[in-house]
Amino acid sequence: MPTPAPFSPSSAVSALRAAGCVFAEDEAELILATARTPEEAAGMVDRRAAGLPLEQVLGWAEFHGLRVTVEPGVFVPRRRTEFLVDEALAAVPDAAVVVDLCCGSGALGAALAAALDDAEVHAADVDPAAVRCARRNLAPFRGRVHEGDLYDALPAGLRGRVGVLTANVPYVPTAEVALLPAEARDHEPLVALDGGADGLDVLRRVAAGAPEWLAPGGCLLTETSEDQAPAALQAFTRAGLTPRLAVDEDLSAHVVIGVRQQG
Repeated sequence: MPTPAPFSPSSAVSALRAAGCVFAEDEAELILATARTPEEAAGMVDRRAAGLPLEQVLGWAEFHGLRVTVEPGVFVPRRRTEFLVDEALAAVPDAAVVVDLCCGSGALGAALAAALDDAEVHAADVDPAAVRCARRNLAPFRGRVHEGDLYDALPAGLRGRVGVLTANVPYVPTAEVALLPAEARDHEPLVALDGGADGLDVLRRVAAGAPEWLAPGGCLLTETSEDQAPAALQAFTRAGLTPRLAVDEDLSAHVVIGVRQQG
């Protein structure tokens, strides 16, 4: 019986390229830098070639200068969402209380906690796996992570105190979930992707409840698509927030920002 060829960087690249990974060389480099043994690297390459998102294979994602832990079955933070963090910091640079709803891995809360001195940070998600992952990522910042449905998960004492409220809500219309790349469709939780008939079901709920939790001058920020942005702005207006749209064309990022006015 022939001896299997030893695992090597070139064999990793070949396997990833054969699986259709466009950036096979870069992905192989990340896998080899993360793996502790050649056997572990080979297993990681196999999982990536089978379609598992690279970040779930590595166990981490780069986000806003942080290495965020990502576990299997948890939504992978997108690089375009870094724009939402930047907009939050620009809108309320001295926020003392931060809440991240639909937190997934906790990437938004962790990025904001890292940028804000001594902010009180809370995060919440309905998915137990996401809550476990977010607790790991927010632990260095003494952040608290709660399990439950949107505002129902939060401590009552936060009402009227939140300076920055982020909610990277699911916003894919139900009929379009099947059109998503297999990495997302097959390996990320449906609850983190499916936003209902027009993709805005959760966004409307978050907007409607925001004024009760925001401090005067505090703001809600959520990501949406270009096509959905007008309806999202209307939802913010109906909730009593003063809305605006921020866009980064390079990242294809659209962030709706709603401010609770003073008084």
